[in-house]
Amino acid sequence: MTDLTRLTAAELAAALATGEISSVEATRAHLDRIAAVDGDVHAFLHVSDHAVEVAAGLDRRRAAGETLGPLAGVPLAIKDVLVTTDMPSTSGSKILEGFLSPYDATVVARARAAGLVPLGKTNMDEFAMGSSTEHSAYGPTHNPWDLDRIPGGSGGGSAAAVAAFESPVALGSDTGGSIRQPAHVTGTVGLKPTYGAVSRYGAIALASSLDQVGPVSRTVLDAALVHDAIGGHDPHDATSLSEAWPSFAEAAREGARGDVLKGLRVGVVRELPDSGFQSGVSASFHAALQTMEAHGAEIVEVSAPHFEYGVAAYYLILPAEASSNLAKFDSVRFGLRVEVAGGTVEDVMAASREAGFGDEVKRRIILGTYALSAGYYDAYYGSAQKVRTLIQRDFDAAFAQVDVIATPTSPTTAFRLGERIDDPLQMYLNDVTTIPANLAGIPGISLPSGLAEEDGLPVGIQFLAPAREDARLYRVGAALEALLVDQWGGPLLDRAPVLGGSR
Repeated sequence: MTDLTRLTAAELAAALATGEISSVEATRAHLDRIAAVDGDVHAFLHVSDHAVEVAAGLDRRRAAGETLGPLAGVPLAIKDVLVTTDMPSTSGSKILEGFLSPYDATVVARARAAGLVPLGKTNMDEFAMGSSTEHSAYGPTHNPWDLDRIPGGSGGGSAAAVAAFESPVALGSDTGGSIRQPAHVTGTVGLKPTYGAVSRYGAIALASSLDQVGPVSRTVLDAALVHDAIGGHDPHDATSLSEAWPSFAEAAREGARGDVLKGLRVGVVRELPDSGFQSGVSASFHAALQTMEAHGAEIVEVSAPHFEYGVAAYYLILPAEASSNLAKFDSVRFGLRVEVAGGTVEDVMAASREAGFGDEVKRRIILGTYALSAGYYDAYYGSAQKVRTLIQRDFDAAFAQVDVIATPTSPTTAFRLGERIDDPLQMYLNDVTTIPANLAGIPGISLPSGLAEEDGLPVGIQFLAPAREDARLYRVGAALEALLVDQWGGPLLDRAPVLGGSR
């Protein structure tokens, strides 16, 4: 029998629909894969005890003639930032160790309703603060391409689970690149939707004006299928957009089979010079652009003069919002409580936060509280919001000239575990090309563009589109993906040397 863990979500769905395989078979195959390799990868923090039971129920419904959704019976991994009723939701933090939510996040509820089978909760940087998944309170996740390297962050667990064939698809969240940057370093696909296009209800908040839930997958089509299942208006989320959305899966299929690239105007940002990127990253990026140009795309230089201030603005806005959002972890309402004999409530709160929060979380809370403090608000937080507006205007001007903007997803390939853990600034600069999309609320996708020549590790190309034009990204991404996979002679992940690859 074909190794079911090597099939894409779309391939699994087709085999399930024809009765060639059962959901129980698909689910058990992935659970067996997790048991075999996750000791090395550490993508999962919790594996579901109910996955096979859920899969069996779907098989019974299908056998009874019930019409099920396009992804019914397909396994799914869930980033631990999304709350679930049947598995712990810790957001990678000791302060929430063992916490069981009384409700499911909207995206989880919609995934269940669509027939996706939750396999478990994936590892992440604590409260989504990090770019390497080394800031998890439960230990780092390892990159399936090289177990000594990081899988990106904060959603390294979801990306590693997909790259290691432990799950065909996963859910992630992206505050400044936490879906796209892990996709870049693991050879997977990740999309950050337009802000408000996918519900944040039940996503443990980091920075409410930046956070966005999205799909992680091995193909553009799989990401689109998951997006179709979880997206749309949610009355529980005050920031949720109310309009109807097109079928993203159909957009991806259109891109893969049509002449989408012909006449497409692709913007390249003048203010992102190659000098700031690893040579292999730049080479892969330009090779992908050349492939697009050879198939009819027009490469256009655009100016975004305020992008260079994006990281600085982001690391004032995000900590400020985080200091507010994380105030609820006070040892009184829920979460870890450290008792202090004879102490006041304030003493217990201080002791609980000292024990429950990691160093990176403490660093950002302090920074955010300072930026919001009297006498500094206008100089720091207020100025950062003005820069945010200027970046939004840069995008508006650029999209008046081009259909999409292309950048390398991140400046380097996966670095070694421990290499930057004590250098927060270098860690923050990983997100230099992904942060602007979050500041502007526009959608962005990362897909594999090749392997860096100097280390043989995967590299991603990022496309950005105007707000609400997520379908455009799926069309363009699928078109380029089809061309590149044809050039490579198969999916890039088939060449990963670790965990059964053959590079």
